[in-house]
Amino acid sequence: MAEEHISERKRSHLDLFGTDYPTPDGTCLRDYVHVDDLSRAHIAVFDRLGTPGAQLFYNLGTGKPTSNREVIRAVEKAVGRPVKVVESPRRPGDPPALFADSTKAQSELGWKVKFSTIDAIVATAWKWHQSHPNGYADRGR
Repeated sequence: MAEEHISERKRSHLDLFGTDYPTPDGTCLRDYVHVDDLSRAHIAVFDRLGTPGAQLFYNLGTGKPTSNREVIRAVEKAVGRPVKVVESPRRPGDPPALFADSTKAQSELGWKVKFSTIDAIVATAWKWHQSHPNGYADRGR
C-alpha cells in the first residue's frame, strides 16, 4: 500500500507556470530559504516569547530573488541530469517577484542565513532525498 502511495507522488515532468513575466528570464522571482535557516530563526525567537507585548513579526529569507529557471538549473546540477520541464500558463494572482527583507530578524535575533544560494539549498535537499527515497516513510529504518 505504501509503495502505491509513493509512486503516485513521483511526476514525469515539472510544470513551469509562467514564462512571460517582466523578469530577466521571464519566470517568477522568489526568495528560497533553507529549512535549517528557518528552524534556527524559530529557535532564536523562543527566548522572546515570554515578553508581554512583544512584537514578534519577522520576515525570513535570503533577500535575494531566484528565478524559477535558476531553481531548475540548480536541481539539474545537483542531480546530474536534465529535468523535463513543461512550460504552462501563469497561475492566476502570481506576482512577478516576492522576496524578504530580514533586517529585523538579523538585528533583533542575530539571525542570518547559513545557506545563501539556491545551489546550496537544492544540494542539501537532494542529499536528503537520496538517503530517504520514500520521504518520511523511510524514518526509523
